[in-house]
Amino acid sequence: MASQTEIRARRTLFITSLVGFMVAMEITIISIARNQISAAFPDAEAATLSWVITAYNIGVASLLLPAGWMADRYGRKKVFLWGLGAFIFGSLLSGVASTPSLLIGARVVQSVGGAAQYPAGLALLLAAFPIENRMRAIGVWGAVSGLAAALAPSLGALLIEGFGWRAVFLINVPVALLALIAGRSWLGESTGDEVSERVDLVSVPLASLGIGALLIGLVQGGSWGWTSPITLAGFLAGMMMLTAFFARSVTHPEPLFDLDLFRIRSYAVANVGSVFFLVAFFSWIIVLPEFIQETWGWSVLKSGFAIAPGPVVSTILSVTNGRLADRIGTQRILVVGGCAGMLGLLLHVAYTGEEPSFFLGLFVPNLTMGVAAGCSFAMLVGASMSEIAPARFGMAGAGRTTVFQLSIAIGAGLAITLVGNPTDSSAALEAMRRVWLVGALCCLLQALLFLFAFPKDSQRTVLTS
Repeated sequence: MASQTEIRARRTLFITSLVGFMVAMEITIISIARNQISAAFPDAEAATLSWVITAYNIGVASLLLPAGWMADRYGRKKVFLWGLGAFIFGSLLSGVASTPSLLIGARVVQSVGGAAQYPAGLALLLAAFPIENRMRAIGVWGAVSGLAAALAPSLGALLIEGFGWRAVFLINVPVALLALIAGRSWLGESTGDEVSERVDLVSVPLASLGIGALLIGLVQGGSWGWTSPITLAGFLAGMMMLTAFFARSVTHPEPLFDLDLFRIRSYAVANVGSVFFLVAFFSWIIVLPEFIQETWGWSVLKSGFAIAPGPVVSTILSVTNGRLADRIGTQRILVVGGCAGMLGLLLHVAYTGEEPSFFLGLFVPNLTMGVAAGCSFAMLVGASMSEIAPARFGMAGAGRTTVFQLSIAIGAGLAITLVGNPTDSSAALEAMRRVWLVGALCCLLQALLFLFAFPKDSQRTVLTS
């Protein structure tokens, strides 16, 4: 019979996975609704409507570090539940917005809740499980997010066809309400015992605005032009503020983010490895549906179901690899993930052509990329957090997720730049091959990094306080 501790741990896994599913779905599903949102607001410029996606991504990335500190200081459960409340309110406002401005503003509100979910949810999950079972829990948590990626294109298309674009926002409301109600009773509170009440208040705007400015440049650079004054100003402002933030973090007695975390080799290497994998994966997944639809002439629904097998494989492997990692560690699994990603992208280069070819041109490379994702997404989280003391779960998780968000932006910007505006199917294929080759190089770097730089199990020290 399960003990109360085990029951609470399972309930925590259920709630954090449910919210992880919802937030992961939100990242992907909104892109399916872009054309319908444009049709709903015909007088709005495309550049304005792009902020429906951009505002959320920038808001989340900008607020992660303050959210991580607040979770450690004031309570992970408290921040998690308040974040859920903001996410519900923002989703509801988005679903009923009558103008583009209101929709963008609602997405900003939604991003406040999204930012709270990542560090607080991960900290709650890690605190609920003993160290010998943490990778198994992270594997399930990651598998659910992978399932969201698998379902998002097809579910998004079904929702839009049946209920319109507003449904992609309103679907969050009952899910988040369920998590909020269950979380009030089921989640246990935890804090970082060594976190001071004082924090470097100057660093809060420096970090948030710096990351926001940098992300604006990365996200909008493709449409504004990478050498345009406004893009360069965003990069310059972001780098200046982040440089000042890092300088204060070195000298301040109570920094917003403790840079000593990067002295932990596993944390530093796993974050660098995350950049390689995430740039490769998101540069692949962001432009592939458009290529299938524009070059092969497939519908949104057909292309969504065609891409789904890869994320399904990723979901299954995340669970099994979580159990395996509890026994052998994450290093070898992440090496396999990098090799699988390189193979999958090279298969695209070799077999994906201008004419539809489901089995060799899409299905086999897609399954291989599913293996790469199943060996990488959750394992990168586990690798980065494997030596972090419980007192720093929120802060370290916020830093890791900030790297995650910036890497997605880099991958998207890189893919959009490499694809450009091809004039025919031949040019589109050549552009895609450039994306795949760059991604394959990133996956190779991931495999080499974890093979040679990540500490072996015998060299790691797992902190318990």
